[in-house]
Parts: sequence; structure tokens; C-alpha cells
Amino acid sequence: MNKKLISAGAAGVLLLLAGCSNGGNAKAPEALDSKDLLVTTPAPTGTLDRIVWNNNFGEPPSIDPIKAADYPASGVVSNLCESLFQIQPDFSIKPHLAKSVKNAGNTAYVYELQDGVTFWDGKPMTADDVVFSLKRQLDPKEISYWASSVTANIASVEKTGPNEVTVKLKTPDATFNNNLATPVGAVVEKAQREKAGVDYGNPGSGVMCTGPYSVASWKQGVSITLERYDGYWKTDKKAKTKQVEIQFITDPASITNALATGAVDGSYDVPLSAVGQLSKSGSGQLFRGKSMQNMAIISTGTGTLGDPAVRKALTLATDREAIARTVYEGTSTAAQSLVPAGGWAYGAEVFEAARKQLPAVTPNLEEAKRVIKDAKVDLSKPIKIVYPIDRTFYADIISEFANAGAKLGLKIEPSGVPGAQFGAFFSDPKARAGADAFVTTNYMNVADPLIHLAAIAGPGGMQNYSGFSDPKITGLLDKARATTDDTERAKLTVEAEALIMDKEPWLPVVDSSTRLYMNKRVTGAPASFVYLYYPWAADLGGSGK
Repeated sequence: MNKKLISAGAAGVLLLLAGCSNGGNAKAPEALDSKDLLVTTPAPTGTLDRIVWNNNFGEPPSIDPIKAADYPASGVVSNLCESLFQIQPDFSIKPHLAKSVKNAGNTAYVYELQDGVTFWDGKPMTADDVVFSLKRQLDPKEISYWASSVTANIASVEKTGPNEVTVKLKTPDATFNNNLATPVGAVVEKAQREKAGVDYGNPGSGVMCTGPYSVASWKQGVSITLERYDGYWKTDKKAKTKQVEIQFITDPASITNALATGAVDGSYDVPLSAVGQLSKSGSGQLFRGKSMQNMAIISTGTGTLGDPAVRKALTLATDREAIARTVYEGTSTAAQSLVPAGGWAYGAEVFEAARKQLPAVTPNLEEAKRVIKDAKVDLSKPIKIVYPIDRTFYADIISEFANAGAKLGLKIEPSGVPGAQFGAFFSDPKARAGADAFVTTNYMNVADPLIHLAAIAGPGGMQNYSGFSDPKITGLLDKARATTDDTERAKLTVEAEALIMDKEPWLPVVDSSTRLYMNKRVTGAPASFVYLYYPWAADLGGSGK
């Protein structure tokens, strides 16, 4: 699955760690306190006719929900196409187009559908549309990015009543409904999909969904304008703004200028290079929100970094706290795990307690030197870490790892490639040939650590790019997936987490906050990292300022 292409959680030119982030002798930003992160922004006091937003990651290649698997498309589709379940700003997951669900031993789920849901053309959503939509994920001709590990466990999808759909699984999976809060559970109109043919999801035919907005126009290379759907079924969540124009500005300087001048009303994931300026802006406010994002270095499983002792030693020796403060302008914290801090919607006490038992993030060179003695590879062979050359802050991060590696006798070589070429590292094993690692600004789709860890370290996981496999870890992940009780499932998950962090198929670097900027005339957008699958635009409205 081509999920984290250029993984551009932040763009822009960043100052080197060797220098000061603010130039001269200016003081570096203070470390981020996760307790200060927001979930929502102040509620609107009125409606608006039009808002201009920016999608910093560029234009969607398609708005077909089964192809919405990265920032450009997901941030648009989230306002158009709804799923059976929906993630909330506090990361909880609730039934949505499904009114309720009955669980039969974690191997079958029976969904009662909402009444009165209509598509934008006024036609009612039916059980047939739901069955059709779910089966699209299983049809190889549809080329769903969510196939393989997410939907491979589905044995059958059937209409079992006038307003009821039953999904049977091959093996028990307590996480299945959480996945249905992503485009895996998205519902589209069957008739329109079949009529559109190969043009489906493109500017010519678009899609037909049930969300609070429809597509009014799509100016390729410029913007997509969303139009409020006044027949939206959830009356208390109707959009507060009539039109939202989503532009596709990707240049960091241009984004910063557009936000600072008010040409654009808001944006998620503002460039790191803009943090200082926008924090002091009189035209709006920069919000730091609760997030499920993290930056990591992914081992390809080959070369010097293919040895888990080398990976662990390099992480121990690197000052990730300095990276969080300096490269990320104080908007991130050093990552203790591949599960971002606070990335759970159940079992909080279990996950929080387990986190305290994981290795500290403070650099420990002596322990790193002890660990690297267990390496079984030639340490003199250079470690090639690939990054998208237009995201220069990655070079700064790799530079810090190189400094730490030198103290362990390791030689790290940053290798920048064009952004378009870098995307292939997430989808094509041939592109990864010759590289020891590549970078990612990753994210959890939903706040379920089990789903996230299984994707990274489970056999066939959609983000298992190195073929990582450990029988004990696999056993724990499988057992957790089959466990209904949330607390018990969390206990099994943290046991697997500890083993994964000991092997580090990915090297954790930082957990990022969500960086949201809004002009002072608008408010209401969720501050948390839900905008990929939650209709954030529908919450936007006037602030009265």
C-alpha cells in the first residue's frame, strides 16, 4: 500500500543543528509539553459564505476514497465521503453510517445502517451501496490502497436485511471496526461508480458520497472548491460554511506568505520554517494539537543498519531531544516508541505505564557502545539513508544521526533524491535496493497501537518494508487481535511493543504535534490529527472577529 509517499509532515528549509534555530545567539525553542496540546479550537459564533484553505501536500491524484491513503487526497476526501465508523477529535471512534454493530466472536460483525442518509443527488444510501463499497476493497481491478493486510482477512460481505450488512472474517480481529473509521469503511453510490468507469474519482466524474460537502469545482493544479450539502443527514453537524476552496500551494515560503497576509484562511501542518513568524502573527493564531504523527527512519533490513544491534545503538547515541527542540522548532518531542505519545483510544493506563518502562530518550553513549558490540555486520560499511531533497530538514536530522554514529565508528551517508522519485520507496522494493534506510513522517490512521505496530512489524504489514519477522512478536500481535477485552488486548500489545522497540525495525526520532494556523476571522477546526478521516471543514465557521 502506497500510504506515506513523500511523508511531508513539515516542509521548508530548516537551520542546521550545529547552529541555532533562530539565528545568531538566539535562544532555541523550549521543549514541547504534551499536556498543552489541544483537541479542538474555539467553536464558531456564526456562519460564513466562503473560506480559503490550503492543502500543503499538493493536489489529490484522485478523490476516490479507496485511493485516499496519504496526505494530499485524504485531507480532501475526509469532507466528502463518509465511513461506517468515524474518528472523533479526541481520537475516540464511534459508529457513523453504521447505527450500531453486533459482534459475533470477533469473526463476524452485523451492522445496522443509519436511516435517512442520502447521497448528494438525493438518492438514499442502501445496504446494497454498503456491500458494493466494501467489496470494492476486495476487487483487484479497483486497485485499493487499503487492500492486503487491512482487508485480506475479510471472508464475505453480505446484505442480511433491508438495512443490515454482515461482514465475516477469516480469523478473529477485535480491531476491525476501528479500521472502518478509515476509507476502508467508506460508502459510495454504486450506480454512479459503475457509470463513471475508469474516470471515477477524477475531475471529470468525481464521486458520489454522503458527506457534509460535495465538489463544486476542480481546477486542476489550482484548487478544489467544496459546496455545502444542505440535505446532509446529520442535521446537528451540517457545515457552517457554504463554500471551502482548498488550494494546492506547496512552496513553504508561498504558504507562509499566503497565511500571514490572509490570502489563505488556514492550513494544517504549516511549514516548520513558518512556525516562528506565524506564532507572532497578528492576523491569526498558530495552534499545536494532539497528534498521531511521528518521524522515523525506516530500515530496509539490508546493509549495516540491517543489524538490530546497530539500529538500537544508533538510536541510543543520537540526541533526539535536540532534534525536537531545534529542527522541529519546539513543536515535537523525542520519540520513545514507534507508537506516538497519546496514540491510544483505549487501555490508556496500560499504554502509559508501559511507556515508562521503555528506554529513555536521553542520549546514552556508553550504553550505545555496549550494545553495538553485539553487531554481526561489518561496521566500516557506510549506511545510506535516503530522503526527499526538497525537504531539507530531513538532512539536518540525518546529520545529527551521523554525528552520533561517528562516535560509534559508523559512517552515515545522507542521500537526497527528488520528491517524485522518493515516493517509490514506499511502494516499490526495487527503489529501495542499495539503500540502508529512508525517512518518513508517519502517522497512525486511528488511535489503536495494535493496528499500527502490526502494520510495521507484522508479517505482510502494509508498512513492513524490510520483511521484518519475529515469531514471538507475531504471536503476541495475533493473540491481541483475537482478544475482545480492551485492557487485556492493551497488555498484549505493550508486550509486543517492548519487543519491537528492542529490535527497532524503524528508528524512532520525534513525535510531532499538529500545527494548525487559522486567520482570526475563522475558527472551529479540530486542532488534533483527525483531518485525514474526519470532516474538519464542516466545523469551520466565523469567529465574529
